Amino acid sequence: MKIPFNIDLSNSVAVLTGGAGVLCSCFSEALAACGCRVAILDINIEAAENLAHKINDNGGTALAVEADVLDINSLEKAREKILKEFGKCNILINGAGGNHPKATTSHKFFLKKDLINKKNDIKTFFDLKKEGIEFVFNLNFLSALFTTQVFAKEMIDQEGAIIINISSMNSFRPLTKIPAYSAAKAAVSNFTQWLAVHFSKVGIRVNAIAPGFFLTKQNRNLLIQEDGSFTPRAEKIIKQTPMGRFGEPEELIGTLLWLIDENASGFVNGVVIPVDGGFNAYSI
Repeated sequence: MKIPFNIDLSNSVAVLTGGAGVLCSCFSEALAACGCRVAILDINIEAAENLAHKINDNGGTALAVEADVLDINSLEKAREKILKEFGKCNILINGAGGNHPKATTSHKFFLKKDLINKKNDIKTFFDLKKEGIEFVFNLNFLSALFTTQVFAKEMIDQEGAIIINISSMNSFRPLTKIPAYSAAKAAVSNFTQWLAVHFSKVGIRVNAIAPGFFLTKQNRNLLIQEDGSFTPRAEKIIKQTPMGRFGEPEELIGTLLWLIDENASGFVNGVVIPVDGGFNAYSI
């Protein structure tokens, strides 16, 4: 992996939730390349172990840890394992998240005919189920809250202590069809600002990165057709992105390292930084 610049993290321990996902796996590799000991928390332990092996084989130091980010006991067990292997963490990246079909409407706009001429395959706003909405909201917001409760206490007064939440462009401009995900990411951004104030007297900075549109395992089927071409939704996204393309995970690393490096961003606290190819700035 090529990183845009190197910072010295040889005395740091990073914990990443959703650590084996497309974006956070890239973060894990970048932090390890800077000398950080990286704890990869993921409910998919096989994916986390594969990533840890890759990092270790390349000369880094990584530990795969199975954890359910919505289970405090699971997070506590993960923390104990990390303490034993690496010591206290001073970098926490809350990257766990995602959407679910049960929290997604079929159409962008509600039309009365969808109720009158109801088809089984059409899901309106009124058909969204509690379990789907709760799953998405909890996975994106409560996971960040619970993980911070478990790990932030040991970060107090540590040098270079920082929490980075992964928000989304949905927090600025809610996307059609995915109300729970958009609301959850808005909550993540608000929570970032709240935490930054709350922890400001104990040496923990809190910021967030709001990625624009990046291809991941979770959204690929929504954006890429079987023949490799863009879906209509993807085409609309590209048209609304001035740079005219999807982002690459590596393009988030510069922002990540800048936020972590106190020499570069020591007075940056409580911000949500878009990395979106101009999507949020564009208007007609």
